Amino acid sequence: MTTVTIQAEEAKQLVIKKLTEAGLGEGHAGKIAEVLVHADLRNVNSHGVLRTEHYINRLQAGGINPDAQISFQSSGPVTGVVDGDDGFGHVIGEVAMDHAIEMARTNGVGMVTVVNSSHCGALSYFVQKATDAKLIGIAMSHTDKIVVPFGGKTSFLGTNPIAYGVPTKTKKPFILDMATSNVALGKILQAREEGKAIPEGWGVDENGATVTDPNKVVSLSTFGGPKGYGLSVIVDVFSGLLAGAAFGPHIGKMYDDLEKKRKLGHYFCVINPSFFTDSDLFLEQMDRMVEELQQVQPAPGFDRVYVPGEIEQLHEERNLVQGITIASSVYEFLTK
Repeated sequence: MTTVTIQAEEAKQLVIKKLTEAGLGEGHAGKIAEVLVHADLRNVNSHGVLRTEHYINRLQAGGINPDAQISFQSSGPVTGVVDGDDGFGHVIGEVAMDHAIEMARTNGVGMVTVVNSSHCGALSYFVQKATDAKLIGIAMSHTDKIVVPFGGKTSFLGTNPIAYGVPTKTKKPFILDMATSNVALGKILQAREEGKAIPEGWGVDENGATVTDPNKVVSLSTFGGPKGYGLSVIVDVFSGLLAGAAFGPHIGKMYDDLEKKRKLGHYFCVINPSFFTDSDLFLEQMDRMVEELQQVQPAPGFDRVYVPGEIEQLHEERNLVQGITIASSVYEFLTK
């Protein structure tokens, strides 16, 4: 597979151009581009600008509302619901996280569920917004079925990602963003795009057998056996049932039925450490925890211990200077 390396700002402008040409307003297009490039900068290319073509296909088919009127309804001092009006999840998610942040600043905690949304991109983007405000962020989203439950042969759950962001005083924030499947579906799609094999344990065929050919993958597996399975169900409860949205096999498909609104749910929570402990002490202790984790003696075969999210942050530092690398086919789509 051939690749192209371009600067992040060029990638962002190319995505905006494609989305606006497809009929989306420039404001929403800019936010989508920002979230996609955020992922590419962190080398999470499965959630990066390669998604643009799919978004446009769904938008043009009628599965996403280009003129979504996103609304927020407060339901209590620390709770609320965002109705995304079937728009783009990237924009809807930011609205929800911003309201959660404001409630947490005032009342210590903010929890917002989202209804009538669509794919929102990398959850790390949203929890990082909380850490920028020196607050703790949590984000969850359910997805359509592609993952087999532990002990099962056919899919029932989505990849159901969950993310946590914890601020520090001087260190980079702790960012944990992970699918509850062994890998995100986007990594399978990326392997197909790049013509590469995948490791065993990432995906299974129609018989539930592990395969290394990404083109033969019918379903994914949860990470950690029954533990990942249990966590995946919890994500579906918080972002689906708690939001009044669908669950598991009843969720609208991402890559099929492009003309249908997906009606996805999300969950965002923000916690203000100052309502529980001395905020400066908390941030200083987070610095100390990060530093002491990094100083743990590495096991054989490892050069050092990294804090969750640190490798992606190092990628981002480098890629902001050197540019992001994407498949040539993706670049050709963006520039045609």
